[in-house]
Amino acid sequence: MTQPVPPSVLTSEEAAAYWDARHRRRGDLASGGNVHFDEPTNEIFYAVRLGRLLEIVGDANAAAEPLRLLDAGCGKGWFARSMARFGHSVDAVDASPAAIEACRAASADVPGRAPSYAVSTLSTWRPGCLYDVVYSVDVLFHIVDEDEWAASVRGLASLVRLGGLLAVSDWDVAERRVLGSYQVVRARAQYDELLATRGLERAAVGVEGFVPDGFRGSPVGFHVFRRTS
Repeated sequence: MTQPVPPSVLTSEEAAAYWDARHRRRGDLASGGNVHFDEPTNEIFYAVRLGRLLEIVGDANAAAEPLRLLDAGCGKGWFARSMARFGHSVDAVDASPAAIEACRAASADVPGRAPSYAVSTLSTWRPGCLYDVVYSVDVLFHIVDEDEWAASVRGLASLVRLGGLLAVSDWDVAERRVLGSYQVVRARAQYDELLATRGLERAAVGVEGFVPDGFRGSPVGFHVFRRTS
């Protein structure tokens, strides 16, 4: 019996080129959302996930003491702008110059303090501060290189203050999976083991620290961790 040929994944350089080109040619939401959805459907998809993020972050805000958030892999900035409108202080980074260019062009529409944007990979962002919440939406399963994925998770964990939260979206599965040329889903245990070495534990939210999107059968949701040491 012929065994199926495992899908080949893009190199890091090819993946970076793919995403920059995608952000240049696709709409504001489809460029970082689901390419099979039109823009109105992606808007619903984004709104649902924003609701999930708010379940995690909470509804506390204060103009004098805003929560400090990092949007890691912000794409064209929809979530970053939403969080900024809620009164939070938001840093947003993405490896795609095209995405950050679009973010900055849209920043004038944000009342109050707009997010601060920078071109950076998740593994190399070093802001010189810690965050109350670090979140990453639909990014880590697109980092196909294992060493870069691990460095990215460790890097994000290092930016969470004591008691703060890390929320990263991926599937909730028992085994690593390769899905096409630019998606590699990591197992729950990979996150748990890596983050335990960085002083983070599953947070008491959702189902055992996982908050599913719950949109049209999507298998994706947020793995949520709290820094305890």
